[in-house]
Amino acid sequence: MRVDLIGVGLGNPQTMTIEGRTALEQADWVAGSRRLVEELAAPGQRTAAATKAGELLELIRSSGAKRPCVLYSGDTGFYSGTRTLVPLLEEAGIDCRVLPGISSPQYLAALLGEPWQDWKLVSAHGVASDPVGEVLDGRKVFFLTGGSGGAVQLCRALTEAGLGRLHAVVGEELSYPAQRLIRGTVAELAEQSFAPLSVLLVEGVEPARRAVTQGIGDEEFVRGKVPMTKQEVRAAALAKLAIRPDEILYDVGAGTGSVSVEMALLAKCGQVYAIEREEEGLELIRTNREKFGAWQLRVIPGAAPEVLIPLPPPDAVFIGGSGGKLGEIVDHVLEKNPAVRICISAIAVETLTAALESLGRHGLSAQVTQLWAARSRPAGQLHLMMGQNPVWLICANGEEQQ
Repeated sequence: MRVDLIGVGLGNPQTMTIEGRTALEQADWVAGSRRLVEELAAPGQRTAAATKAGELLELIRSSGAKRPCVLYSGDTGFYSGTRTLVPLLEEAGIDCRVLPGISSPQYLAALLGEPWQDWKLVSAHGVASDPVGEVLDGRKVFFLTGGSGGAVQLCRALTEAGLGRLHAVVGEELSYPAQRLIRGTVAELAEQSFAPLSVLLVEGVEPARRAVTQGIGDEEFVRGKVPMTKQEVRAAALAKLAIRPDEILYDVGAGTGSVSVEMALLAKCGQVYAIEREEEGLELIRTNREKFGAWQLRVIPGAAPEVLIPLPPPDAVFIGGSGGKLGEIVDHVLEKNPAVRICISAIAVETLTAALESLGRHGLSAQVTQLWAARSRPAGQLHLMMGQNPVWLICANGEEQQ
């Protein structure tokens, strides 16, 4: 017995390869999703509706078929179930042959009259996808959509992040009689509705500035009267937080958003929440997000810890301002994620004491670093060093208590 794993293209029999169609015609048992089996199996062929690899293996074993086949939509090498069935068949000693079909990126590119070789291919079909992070390397992004990752939901997420101006196209029911190409901005498409069998192509965006190292110059940020974490302190805090590209991050008491912006540039596949209660600060954060293209940054108005309640658990938190609720904020973020990494900035001795007490209640041993920097200022032909306020960074790693 040999099992043929057939990629049927986009579902319309006209998009199958001749080799795949021949194998289907010669099969005496056909399995796959209910839609594919009902549309493509010939009268008289025995069929089974199943998609999970383990179930398919058992059905193949018990089928008694001499030429069984399993149908898969699209290309067998493009987010296909063959990646789990093939190893099971090999382990069971069952011979199999994989016959690829035409993939939806190929088909859409042909309709648009452009190559797809430089597109970024992403599945949002039944898996979590971060559309904002995906578009941030400048390439066009092709999304397989479905379920909670439909084209409308993806476009709404991009619009909410401030990327509604990006141009996109939805390919609806490709290869079928009801096929449509719907073009527009992401914001326009977010207000429409599309068939479940749809794909989405979105233009990429280049960040205004990429993170090369921590510590963007203070003069590059738009500033008002709101306090800002200065370059030297910001660089040290970000280094201690050891931010990874896909993490969820909080900047509590975000001020001008200088820390939030740098977090977002470092965590381009993650999510940054800038929490600020002052209206001037909120406007500055939005302005700096736009200036630096920090689209992973979400502005959260209000006071912590109350506004933190609906947010997802953080991997790392910077606390630059607490409104007198430092202990409650620390309690809350550790409750959300006991392994969270925390860095607290303090310029007052009282805040330093409160930070140590708050972390100590949770059995965390804090590392305290005092930073003091001086910057030169021209004075005629001389340069004088002007001291800045000393700052403490109180850092702790929740993983230490695990």
